[in-house]
Amino acid sequence: MKIRLMEEEDLEGASIVHKQAFRRQNNSYEWLQCNFNASPRFLNFVAVSEGEIVGYIIWVQKSGFRPEAVLELEQLAVALDLQGQGIGRSLIYQSLPLVKAQLALQGSKLKHILVSTRADNFAQQLYKSTLGAEIETTISNLYSADEVLMIARNVS
Repeated sequence: MKIRLMEEEDLEGASIVHKQAFRRQNNSYEWLQCNFNASPRFLNFVAVSEGEIVGYIIWVQKSGFRPEAVLELEQLAVALDLQGQGIGRSLIYQSLPLVKAQLALQGSKLKHILVSTRADNFAQQLYKSTLGAEIETTISNLYSADEVLMIARNVS
């Protein structure tokens, strides 16, 4: 499996993964396309195995291009039939150095990472183990349920 920057021709495959992972959301292709078009604020990566998109990750620079960047792990998705095989973990670990390199090109370094996710999402453990993210607060009934805001501090 290879983790690399998303390319325009990856949008169709990534949108299939999005539809599987986020069933309550609509217009998967358009959602990913607008994120893709917002580079370098949005940094999009895909996991490719045997020529197929099996997952993706989207990082977002928050509150402007700053010397010390705060990123949000905006979205992480893995093909439904491949979940639990370490692809999400690989997406985080392998894309983060690429993100840091992009930040360095603009004269920035990484300060903090924030993640919001459903309070009942098992991926909280992934964010804690890979990024060191801790729950800061719970926002009740934000989208489809309670949402937690997690922050990994001083991850430079």
